[in-house]
Amino acid sequence: MPGEQGAVTVRYWAGARAAAGVDEEALPGCPTVADAAATVVGLHPALSAIVPVSTWLLDGRAAPPDTALAPGAVLEVLPPFAGG
Repeated sequence: MPGEQGAVTVRYWAGARAAAGVDEEALPGCPTVADAAATVVGLHPALSAIVPVSTWLLDGRAAPPDTALAPGAVLEVLPPFAGG
């Protein structure tokens, strides 16, 4: 459930949303972006092809895998878009 105390909120966009089957969710216990990525793939195996090519935004800014996550942060999964 989004907004869960002590958790990071993950929002999914475009193909990531379709693969996850949810708009957003709360992930407790994820100290880094890499941990969150592994967790969402475990929860939603259809994300396994999308997560490695996605841009991860932490509070609106690009975040590499080793970026630390604080409770209450908002992490967004932004897959590549077609077109231009």
